[in-house]
Parts: sequence; C-alpha cells; structure tokens
Amino acid sequence: MAQGLIEWIDQSLVERFLDAVEASAVNPGLCRDAGLKVIYTPLCGAGNKPVRAILKRIGIDDVTVVPEQEQPNGDFPTCPYPNPEIREAFECSLRLAETVQPDLLLATDPDSDRVGIAVKSDDGYTLMSGNEVGALMMNYMLSCRKAQGTLPENPVCVNTIVTSDLGSRIAEKYGCELRKVLTGFKYIGEIIGWLEADGEKERFIMGYEESYGYLCGTYARDKDAVVASMMICEMAAYYKKQGKSLLDVMHEIYEEFGYYRNRLLNYAFEGESGMKFMNGVMDGLRGNAPTEIAGEKVISVSDYKLSVMKNLEDGTESEIKLPKSNVLAYKLENGGSFIVRPSGTEPKIKVYAAAVGTPASADARLDAYEKAANAIMGK
Repeated sequence: MAQGLIEWIDQSLVERFLDAVEASAVNPGLCRDAGLKVIYTPLCGAGNKPVRAILKRIGIDDVTVVPEQEQPNGDFPTCPYPNPEIREAFECSLRLAETVQPDLLLATDPDSDRVGIAVKSDDGYTLMSGNEVGALMMNYMLSCRKAQGTLPENPVCVNTIVTSDLGSRIAEKYGCELRKVLTGFKYIGEIIGWLEADGEKERFIMGYEESYGYLCGTYARDKDAVVASMMICEMAAYYKKQGKSLLDVMHEIYEEFGYYRNRLLNYAFEGESGMKFMNGVMDGLRGNAPTEIAGEKVISVSDYKLSVMKNLEDGTESEIKLPKSNVLAYKLENGGSFIVRPSGTEPKIKVYAAAVGTPASADARLDAYEKAANAIMGK
C-alpha cells in the first residue's frame, strides 16, 4: 500500500458499474410508486452494498436486510450452506418474513453472482427455481420491449443445454433467437463477445442458466446477481401494479406453454473406484445407447463428446457445433429429456430430467425418470 502497488478501488468505479446495471432496466422509474416490499439477504457475502445500492437507485426503498446475514463472514454461522438454490439459505429470511410480510425474498450467494427468490403465496412463501426465474425474466423483457418498440431486429437470448426448454417456447413467441451453449456461464459471455465483434451486441437481450445465474445487458461477461436482483424486483413491481405476483405470471406462462418440470439428480462416487464406475457408466451409455427411458421412446441422442446428434426415428445424423464435452442428452417422445454428465468439479454424475404436461403428469414422469436414473447409476 505504501509503495502504491496496491490501492483501494475508487468509488467512481463502483458508480460506473451501477450505472451500467441501471442502464439495463426495461421500465426505468416504474418501481418508485409500486409499493414493493422486499426482504434481502446477502448470505454474509459480497452482495450487501451493491444490491442495496441498485434497489435504492431504481426506487425500491422498502428493503429489510436480514441482520444476522448482513455483514461478510466466511464462516457463514447462520447458514452453513449459503446456496440460494436450497431452502435452508432462506430460513432466516422466512422467519423475518413472518413479521415483515414482504412481497418478495431475495438471497444472493456469497460472491453475488447468483440469486434465488421466494414469492409470497397463499400458504406462506414459495421458492422459485432458476428455470422459472429465467423464463419469467425472458418473457418480461421480450414482451415489454416488443410493446415499447425497443426490441432490436433479430434479438438473441442464450441459455444452456441443461436449461428448461420453456425458454425456447417463449423465445419463439417473440421472434427471438435462442442460442444453446454448454454449461458454464463463460459460454454465454462468449456469445456477447461474438456479437460485439460483429458490431451487433445490441441484439443480446439476456442469458441465464438453471443454476440461478442471470445476465441482462452487455457490460459483463459473467452472471451477475446485482442486475438480476434489479430485474427481478422491477418485474415484480411491474406485475404488482397489475395485481399479480410472479407466481401468478408463472402460472399464466405454464398455462400457455405447458407445465415444464425439471429435476436435478446428483450421484456421488468417491475415490478411484468411483471414478472408474463413472467412466464405466458414460462408456456404457455411449456404447449401448438406450432406445427407451422409463418406458418412453428415445427420439434422438446427442453426444457432445463426439459432436454428433443421432435421430433414432430416421437414422440421420447431424453435427453439434459446440465445444466437445462429456455429455449425453436424450430427447423423449412426450417432450421430455434426460441429460447425463459428470460434474467438472466434484466426483459426481449429474442427471437433468425434464418433463412437460399437466403438473400431475409431468411430476409423475419425473418420478419415473428418477427411477430409471437410479437403475443406471446402481442406486
């Protein structure tokens, strides 16, 4: 510090960042008289100041911060697993909600690049999934910008190959190109770079992944919980003025396109023997591709390691134009899917099961897919 080799980041840089985030707003000024009430927790992490600052900027003043999770603390004493994907991360917020009675609960993860939400409902507060929030955000941005006449020609949204196909239906409705990329937000950021290189970065609307990462605008190349928190609150305020909650709007989307249900299954295999077993599972599936899963016919198999998609109905093959990755994806006859991939960071195989239909039929099919996955994994 004394030699000037290390210096504090100047507040002006923070303000430039917040300016860039605020510029992504779809309806500037809308929140100021919406009366939206929010509980926010940074989960003892980095989101506390920037998230509160951006909410104040857009006019959301009724924000209650969970006091025991407000300050940074790497020991996470009130939340051993500070992951906004799980209900445990909301326990302190939910207790506080009993007295505050907010419209919305926000929880950003410790490095503030992912955000989870819970929405007030008839029986308390309902947690919404990353697939649902991403679909809501895409629908909100595309519908509002189309109505305003600010939607660019040939707009682009991006999500990953394990993200719900509901996004594809919404994009199609608004004439938006939806690009699918491998898991990892760097691949979404890469799309922005390509558009920018072509002088077309204004075509990018948003990117998201099922694991609670979102980005609106082109100021960053990674997921950002600050802009996601802003956009979530903006759309909650927008719909509150219409007498609707985010759950109400999600139900409307499901009624229009079908109830898309998703389930992530994790199978852990420890040690050297576990690694050999995982390799054997992937080699077995690759060498002897199933023609049906849970009694449903497999329509196509995409092997991202071999970069080929095989249509099992007509026997044709097509190239997958993505980087090679050890992923196998099966499309099923009733609109469902079954994707298998080893984790890149843990000794696990992940299975992403998806079904569409009525709530009851889709959930029943997910149960059947889970049984099939258990059998494949020897569980």
